[in-house]
Amino acid sequence: MKKKGFLRTVIFLAVIAALAAAFIPQLAIKPARAEAAETLVYESRFAAGDDEWYARGASKVYHTTEATLRTEGRTANWHSPGRAFELVADNLYVLSVEVYQDEADSANFMISLEKSDSSGTGYENLVRGTVKKGEWTTLTGQYTAGDYERYVLYVETTDAPTLNFEIRNFRVESPNGIPTPKATEPPAVIQEAENIPSLKDAYAGKFDFGAAVPQFAFGNAKLKEMMIAQYSILTPENELKPDSVLDVNASRKLAAEDETAAAVRLDAARPLLEFAMQNGIKVHGHVLVWHSQTPEAFFHEGYDTAKPLVTREVMLGRLENYIREVLTKSEELYPGVIVSWDVVNEAIDDGTNWLRKGSNWVKVIGEDFVEKAFEYARKYAAEGVLLYYNDYNTAYTGKLNGIIRLLNTLIPQGNIDGYGFQMHHTTGQPSNELMTTAVEKIAALGIRLRVSELDIGINSFTESSLQAQADKYRAMMELMLRFAEQTEAVQVWGLSDNMSWRSQSYPLLFDRNLNPKPAFYAVIEAAQ
Repeated sequence: MKKKGFLRTVIFLAVIAALAAAFIPQLAIKPARAEAAETLVYESRFAAGDDEWYARGASKVYHTTEATLRTEGRTANWHSPGRAFELVADNLYVLSVEVYQDEADSANFMISLEKSDSSGTGYENLVRGTVKKGEWTTLTGQYTAGDYERYVLYVETTDAPTLNFEIRNFRVESPNGIPTPKATEPPAVIQEAENIPSLKDAYAGKFDFGAAVPQFAFGNAKLKEMMIAQYSILTPENELKPDSVLDVNASRKLAAEDETAAAVRLDAARPLLEFAMQNGIKVHGHVLVWHSQTPEAFFHEGYDTAKPLVTREVMLGRLENYIREVLTKSEELYPGVIVSWDVVNEAIDDGTNWLRKGSNWVKVIGEDFVEKAFEYARKYAAEGVLLYYNDYNTAYTGKLNGIIRLLNTLIPQGNIDGYGFQMHHTTGQPSNELMTTAVEKIAALGIRLRVSELDIGINSFTESSLQAQADKYRAMMELMLRFAEQTEAVQVWGLSDNMSWRSQSYPLLFDRNLNPKPAFYAVIEAAQ
């Protein structure tokens, strides 16, 4: 009897559960929710930099200390901050941005799109909104991507052509999950070095052609073979920057007796310097003085960040001793190998177009730290070693004017030899016309020229994008060839796409399998 009663109870409960599931769906047990797919494609808080945003017609686009991107010098509504994005055709995107302005009672803004392919360039207005004075306002909307080769999103006005404004927290989301880009894969077949033309041979008699190389490359036989075949000059990517060279612990010990003392070590750069010396390749030194990648302890009493900043006099002593040690020790160990140096790097601020106020060099020494650095470098550099000032965004008018102003203070002192152009470009920005103007103006100062950091990004690894990249590389090389008598070298910033700091934009002459790209052959053809 107990077994029959139990069975009836089980059957009864099963029937009730079935009826509940059929007629009262909300009582049915729901399965565990699947984990949400990743949807964030892009977000920038502008805390570290401009994140490859650029000025579309405006004279200034720069990040601020408040982690915003500010746009100034506008004379038309379309003058705006813009950035290239890799979007996928037919995919839905949600766009949003916070906008601020404090000049008009209110102003109308849009997130707009510049789209281009082989047939030309077009524009779409995607998101609209009104921004009141002094209030951060969020613009948000949707866009289903069309099928184009290049997409640039930008923030513009509709009725305020001269308004200065700021943006922050620009976001691109893909609510249905992040799609696979339409980029094709580079071919896996690796061409043998002896079957590829040589860049250094193509430019022999004109100027050196080279590359920046990370330390780990010297453990790779294929990469070393490539460097020997292709380049006549090399630059270490990071291994001669102050945070790799200044020996803080040893300097701290020396400071107990002499606060101006500075100890250095060249261990990180040794693989490149020895390889160059063994194979008759020149080296360009990068960099002696920079506001970034420099130990904070360098500027503090006793090389101790817990202590106050040193005086101007002590810092000048440290600066001289550091430059002396680097230049004399590198020449002693590797005589004649380092033929030129970036003495000072990126001293001009994008916002003010003058020396960076937040730089420790300005805080501790003052604005003449650049002049002092070149004075000391000239004092201790071996005979014939060329001394350069190096910077980026040279094509843009405000920054260019600041750079020329600085060069005009240095040239009369006789301690600077030339200017290094960082050309971290895309196929669309800066325009060839802007870059031509910049090179012409600096060349007119009568100093040496070099392209210190060249790479040109594209959105996708497609035939049309690769051809646009090749065209841009050819244009830059033809520009420098116009000034071949003044130019020391052109150096790409990396060996292959996967080794680039901008690897997602395929910016170099060789793909990740070391196959030469159309841009490689365009550079060769420019020399011919």
